Amino acid sequence: MNAARNRVITELRERVASMESPASRRAGSLPFQVAEIDAALPGGGLAYGALHEFSGGGAGAVDGAAAALFVAGIAARTTGPIVWCLTRPDLFFPALAQAGLHPDRVYFVESDKEEDVLANAEEALAYGGLGAVVAELVRLPMVASRRLQLAAEKTGAMAMVVRRWRRPTEASDYGQPTASTTRWRVSVLPSEDLPVATVGRANWLLELMRVKAGECAEYIVGACDASGRIDLSTGPADRQDQTGRSVAAR
Repeated sequence: MNAARNRVITELRERVASMESPASRRAGSLPFQVAEIDAALPGGGLAYGALHEFSGGGAGAVDGAAAALFVAGIAARTTGPIVWCLTRPDLFFPALAQAGLHPDRVYFVESDKEEDVLANAEEALAYGGLGAVVAELVRLPMVASRRLQLAAEKTGAMAMVVRRWRRPTEASDYGQPTASTTRWRVSVLPSEDLPVATVGRANWLLELMRVKAGECAEYIVGACDASGRIDLSTGPADRQDQTGRSVAAR
C-alpha cells in the first residue's frame, strides 16, 4: 500500500515539474546559510524565478526600513545588476552599503504612480540577466502579483516586493492572497548587548508568514552584515518587538 502511494506521489511531482517553465527549473535558490531558515524553505533557500513579498512588522518607518534592508541584503547576494523600482527616492545609500548592496550595482527607476512601478518591474524581469528586481508598493493585487511571478519564471530572476505604507489604513489588504512564493515580515528588536556603551548590531524578528509547500516560522536574527548575511541572534532569549509584545528566540 505504501509503495503504491509513494509511486503516485512521485508521478505527481514529475507532472508538476514538467509544467514548470525551463527558466524556473534552472533557477535554483539562494540559501541564507542559516540552517534553521533554509530548512523551512523548499529548495533550501529563497527561490529564483519567483516572487517574494516583504513588509515591516508595524506601521512605523523603522520596521519598514528594516524590511528594505533585509531585501537589500538578499539582493546583494545575487549575481548581476539590481533594478529597484519606487515612487519615493528616500533610500539611504550608506545603509544599503552596510547591508552589502553597493549602490553602483543598482539601477533606481522612479515613477509617479504605482501602476508605473509595476510596469517597470515587470519589464525589468522580462529583460533577463538581472540578479533581482525590487518593487516598492503600497498594494499588491492578485493580478499584478501573478504578472510579476510569470515574468520572473520566464527569466529566472528573483522578484521582490517591499510593501510600504504611509498610514495604517493603507495596510488593510495585507494578508490577502497573492502569487508570492514567500511572504516575510520584519520587526526591529533591541540591538545586541556589547561590553561597552555603544550601539550593537541590530536584531530583527523575522517572520515567515507564508511559503508555498512549507510551514510558517519565526526567528530572531542579527541584521544583515556587510556581505548581506543574517544569522541567528545570540542575544537574550526574551525580548520585545516595537509593539511591546514579548518574543522568544527559536
